[in-house]
Amino acid sequence: MNENEISTIVIGLAIEIHRKLGPGLLENVYQECLFYKLKQKGLIVEKEKPMPLIFEEIKLDCGYRIDLLIENKFIIEIKAVEALTVNHLAQTLTYLKLGNYKLGLLINFNETLLKNGIRRVINNN
Repeated sequence: MNENEISTIVIGLAIEIHRKLGPGLLENVYQECLFYKLKQKGLIVEKEKPMPLIFEEIKLDCGYRIDLLIENKFIIEIKAVEALTVNHLAQTLTYLKLGNYKLGLLINFNETLLKNGIRRVINNN
């Protein structure tokens, strides 16, 4: 399964979760629900995956954690904030670069219409 196929599945499940729960809950609630639904689909999913930083051949644990890593190639960063900012996009792009992943989704569940809170983030390196 490629990254675009995973993206399609994730977006569909996120919309389903958002329709049932709506906005206004904590990030970890949406994360747990999405984790559960992805596992139910038979996908390999890691939650709160540590993301070390390699600096001059030294591995540093800086406390970075990917919300969800799917099939060891696709990341999801979940937010429940008033509005996504450039810092949220930068965080997601940093995770993509550190893990050498191509594609991820930044999802803000605190939107009336979820599609307004979904951003595809691409690592062009």
